[in-house]
Amino acid sequence: MPKRTAVLSDIHGVLPALEAVLAEPDVRAADRIVLTGDICAGPQPAEVLDLLSGLGERILWVAGNADRELLEYRRRERDTIPDPIGPWAAEQLRDDHLDLLASLPRTATLTVDGLGEVLFCHATPRSDEEMVLVDSRLERWEEVLADLDPDIRTVVCGHTHMPYVRLAHGRLVVNPGSVGMPYGRTGAHWALLGPGVELRTTRFDTDAAVTRLTRDCAYPDIAAWADYYLHARASDADALAAFAPRDGRDHTP
Repeated sequence: MPKRTAVLSDIHGVLPALEAVLAEPDVRAADRIVLTGDICAGPQPAEVLDLLSGLGERILWVAGNADRELLEYRRRERDTIPDPIGPWAAEQLRDDHLDLLASLPRTATLTVDGLGEVLFCHATPRSDEEMVLVDSRLERWEEVLADLDPDIRTVVCGHTHMPYVRLAHGRLVVNPGSVGMPYGRTGAHWALLGPGVELRTTRFDTDAAVTRLTRDCAYPDIAAWADYYLHARASDADALAAFAPRDGRDHTP
């Protein structure tokens, strides 16, 4: 049973942010590192996958909707990707990267010291893209958690790029936020589990990271992309306003 588990979500192919988090002493010392999806859809997809693959069995991988979309695009199972950088990112992946993405599970469980059996997913346990938020109504949480084993008392998800911890029907729900595309505040956001839950932020030189991405990435709009996401130009209020209608609250009587 791992005593300390680091959770990294929504890296989105941002190598400087990932490197900064992996350099954290508590991440380096963690028994396991769990990735809760949307790992490589961004400016440095191949470099991010290569770095993470080199960490071997310490990594527990979970796929996100953006990872699935890259794979489907390359396999010609879809013609478009909603994220504008997605088609470009998909073309940067080698065959071994595609094989890796194809092998990733949608959920994973791990027994963590102090928390028991923890379920890791990207969006919800039953979907890699449906929306739940920190202020989603309890009826919504009951719906998306209904099929879980009663022994699972902690659920860790990503997808919305905003960190939070909340209780929903007796289960602890944790979102570590985003490593590479934060909303609301700058920095690379992640979580440390065991024996409790700690939300962490790794500060790094975002201006230098923007310069590095602009220099090293051939995506045509990389300068604007890096400035917008690494400087967290989208506020948490902006993100909640965009996402809230998708959690079903507008259909509540």
